[in-house]
Amino acid sequence: MNRTKRMLLENIAWATESAQSDPAFFDGLALGQSPKALWIGCSDSRVPAEIVTNCSPGDLFVHRNIANLFSSTDDNVMSVLEYAVQVLKVQDIIVCGHYGCGGVKAALLPIPSNLPHVARRISPLCALADAHSGELDQCVSGDEQVNRLAELNVMAQVRAIRATSIVRKAAHSPSVHGWIFGLHDGRIKDLMPGELHARHHEAGHRVVSVREYLHTAETMAG
Repeated sequence: MNRTKRMLLENIAWATESAQSDPAFFDGLALGQSPKALWIGCSDSRVPAEIVTNCSPGDLFVHRNIANLFSSTDDNVMSVLEYAVQVLKVQDIIVCGHYGCGGVKAALLPIPSNLPHVARRISPLCALADAHSGELDQCVSGDEQVNRLAELNVMAQVRAIRATSIVRKAAHSPSVHGWIFGLHDGRIKDLMPGELHARHHEAGHRVVSVREYLHTAETMAG
């Protein structure tokens, strides 16, 4: 049996078991989502957000990319942040990296010419490594360098998210956390505890309702 066929069969088994253990489970999912946290993590297949935090479907709003990077010029991650904060009203934003990250490791090696998209994606990591070259040079091994840069990367992304107007002006002041996952033991380390953000509303700024926000988005989409 090929892998995709097995995945479909496993889906049937999971759906059946879930419905039997909680007959109202899928009815609840169909009503809509109200996650309390946004998870920005790495695309690495070994770090599935819901599994490593023992969460259920509907608990997390998830965005994953290579090396859990955040950029205010990236409409993909910015749209996720905007929707999570302004519409879903998440209380917590979590940036979770992991030790042994391949994207972080690539930033410490020569830029791969056959992976132009990856190279562009990790370029901020290369700059971060250069900025901390003195500290990284003191690491006793290549693995230690990768792991320390992975920590520095998480902290840099947290600072970048906290600096966005989306977070700073949010009426409910979400907390932004920096975590890192250990592949060797399955434990999450809290690098930067969440901080509540004071409201910094500009003069004349008005918080719009979800209904108004969605109406504006639909109008802009045509």
